[in-house]
Amino acid sequence: MSGESAVSGDQETRAAAGTRWLGAVGLSVVVPAPVPEQDLTALREHLDAHCGTGPGAWELIVVTGDAAAPAAADAAEPRIRLIRPGDTGSDTGSGDRRSGKGAALRAGVLASTGDRVLLMDPALSTPLDELTRLEEVLDQDARPGDGRPGDARPDDAHGAHGAHPGPGPAVVLGRSRNRLVRTLGIPGIPGFRADTCAFALFDGDRARAAFGASTLDGPAIDAEVLRWIRRQGWQVAEVELPARRTATPKTATPNAPTPRIPTPRPDRRQALGELFRLNAGGLAVALAFLALSFYVFQGLWTDLDGAYLADALQDQNQWEWFVGVTTDNITHLRNPLFTLSQGMPDGVNLMANATMLGLNIPLIPVTLLFGETVTFALVLTLGMAASAWTWYWLIRRRFVRGRWAAAAGGALAAFAPPMVSHANGHPNFVVLFMIPLIIDRALRLCEGHREGRSVTRDGVLLGLFATYQIFIGEEPLLIAALGMLVFCFAYLVVAPRRALEAARPLGSGLLVALGVCLPLVAVPLYWQFFGPQSYHSVLHGDNAGNSPRALIEFASRSLFGDPETAGKLSLNTTEQNAFYGWPLLAFGVVVCVWLWRSKAVRALALTGFAALLLSLGPWVPVPRTEIVLPGPWRLMIKLPLFESVIEGRVAMVCAPILGILLALALDRIRRLPAREARTLGLLGVAAALIPVLPLPLTVRDRAPVPAFITSGDWKGYVKDGEALVPVPLPDPGQADALHWQVEADFGFRLAGGYFNGPWGPDRVGIYGATPRHLSNLLRDVRYGGQPPEITDSWRLQARQDLEYWKAGAVVLPFQDRDTELRDLITGLLGRDPEQVRDAWVWRVGPP
Repeated sequence: MSGESAVSGDQETRAAAGTRWLGAVGLSVVVPAPVPEQDLTALREHLDAHCGTGPGAWELIVVTGDAAAPAAADAAEPRIRLIRPGDTGSDTGSGDRRSGKGAALRAGVLASTGDRVLLMDPALSTPLDELTRLEEVLDQDARPGDGRPGDARPDDAHGAHGAHPGPGPAVVLGRSRNRLVRTLGIPGIPGFRADTCAFALFDGDRARAAFGASTLDGPAIDAEVLRWIRRQGWQVAEVELPARRTATPKTATPNAPTPRIPTPRPDRRQALGELFRLNAGGLAVALAFLALSFYVFQGLWTDLDGAYLADALQDQNQWEWFVGVTTDNITHLRNPLFTLSQGMPDGVNLMANATMLGLNIPLIPVTLLFGETVTFALVLTLGMAASAWTWYWLIRRRFVRGRWAAAAGGALAAFAPPMVSHANGHPNFVVLFMIPLIIDRALRLCEGHREGRSVTRDGVLLGLFATYQIFIGEEPLLIAALGMLVFCFAYLVVAPRRALEAARPLGSGLLVALGVCLPLVAVPLYWQFFGPQSYHSVLHGDNAGNSPRALIEFASRSLFGDPETAGKLSLNTTEQNAFYGWPLLAFGVVVCVWLWRSKAVRALALTGFAALLLSLGPWVPVPRTEIVLPGPWRLMIKLPLFESVIEGRVAMVCAPILGILLALALDRIRRLPAREARTLGLLGVAAALIPVLPLPLTVRDRAPVPAFITSGDWKGYVKDGEALVPVPLPDPGQADALHWQVEADFGFRLAGGYFNGPWGPDRVGIYGATPRHLSNLLRDVRYGGQPPEITDSWRLQARQDLEYWKAGAVVLPFQDRDTELRDLITGLLGRDPEQVRDAWVWRVGPP
């Protein structure tokens, strides 16, 4: 609804109702409730002094609270009009009986004719002296938002989406009151501000357009109108005002009581209902994402006690152990950054592992009540849904209007094949809901030079967001930062003037963010990089980059996927970091060509292309040949931090890029004039998406925990400070013993383990504890190797290794080749074991 049409329709309605038409008016003041005579006098005097006494200088519109009560105009002062909610502006006609703050404001604004519209609360608690400050902000020049990094809608350069060409923001909000009161808003409804527009100055045409598009009749109309304004790309400015005070009318007799019409308290039930109605679409999208996430993890939820993600390798055991050790450390008031629970005697630097303290610490009550597996399943399920929702929020805020187009983009960003692959056991690469918030805050900084945003405030929030993301997942943040950096360079290429304008506020905001973030993470990061069991880089092998074929093939858990093919082209089932499939990549190319006029789309295309190139690794084999070419990752492989990154994961940057392109395409297809073109476009979208639709993750039966552990019999063999030595020792290939420890409430320590730790004098990062002769021997025999001839040197080495681990007992559960293993250990230790329930046990610690 345009402002001009709103004014035209308003004139016709007013003419039909027989009200007086005053012509052009400078300022319309709308009060959504009756005002005592003394206050009307004071208002009239102030408006005369501020705006002038001419017939078109100002008008005051007072909306009566009762739609059935008669409304009248003061014949002596035609600039003051009393109206009922049903007199004008109602889409139900003059017989409308709707009431409430929303109905009153809508009626008052639509009855106005001013170039500007001022809204005041019925108590007139903000003095009109503050109007000058709002006018100064509304007078500021503003330019159209074509091509800026934060507004990538491809049609904006042509004035689409309701972009208003006029100067100044659409509305200036006068912020006052105590911040806590503003935050609480309606009593009992945290987060709802009941007085957002209690003292606000609007551009007149925009105000009538916004309130004409509103539907709510109660207090939530403030949120509805401001949301509608922001979605037009119009600016909303804020001015801090002094604490509100009750104004005494100039004509009042000193010491005489001033009659007041009490302002009704907001109806809590009505506000809740309106908030639900206002957010019903977003809630529906959230529920759809949650349903999709439960669909992916349905196998895990159907049997939380016995199901194990079949493609998780040992990562589910590891991450459940992270949940348990965090809970154990915090509840026993121990250092959450370190533990001796595994990796004896050196321990584990938890900050240098994907411990996700930012989630595991808040979820300690869930872990204590329901166990580590429930927490693991909740983090994965809610994390993927929350990530989809924040991507949806960012896409709708920055790129498209259509709710379901943005929802499709958010779903692709969060449930793309690489994300589903990592969902097998890498929650740190699934729970990405902070990344869109960080991106949005960075874009707000880019807009600071144009929209008068507070660089300090946005920088502080960016620093807090980044801090929290560090405690959720550092590597995803690093990869996201790399993607944003590439986007900045790409935008500098396609829109140098805009990029350079944004550089100064962005740089200032980043300095503020660093000033906030670094003090908060200084101690944890120092512990991570210089504390006990820290390391400098992680060895991933020579094939950590993506094969070029992996970019166009389908992942194991995609609808068209072939597990055998995907397995040959990836590190393992949790590291299928590309596998977007050729139809989806082809679709992305077509959308980029179609929307190439948009600078943001060009920058996104360059960013995605660069990410795919980097993900190929330092050496790129040419398929079906013996040729190996140097890759661009060679330039980064020795850089600090990046030397520990699995380069194939950089391709995950393309998931949100493809999600944004999908949303843009759906939004444009929806607006195509020809039905045949819309049908063809939707068929193209379906052809791109159907092959990569996610399948539910498969599960298997979890390996049972030995009764020797669950019964507590281990307590008679392992003393405090000693380690239990499982056979074989836990390592990245087999870490079921970590689950034993979880089931035993971390009552014993473990030799060996599955974690990231240092190896050798150079402290290079490896997976698992540093291997010993005995651990290698037991592993070899367990998986088919022939036991060696037992010699004195082997016995000596076994005793040294057990002493090194501070072993209290060696435990051999009943398993394949347990006879060979039992004979081997008996020969090494020189004595027979005890059979305790379903395990052979050798007590090896001091008596």
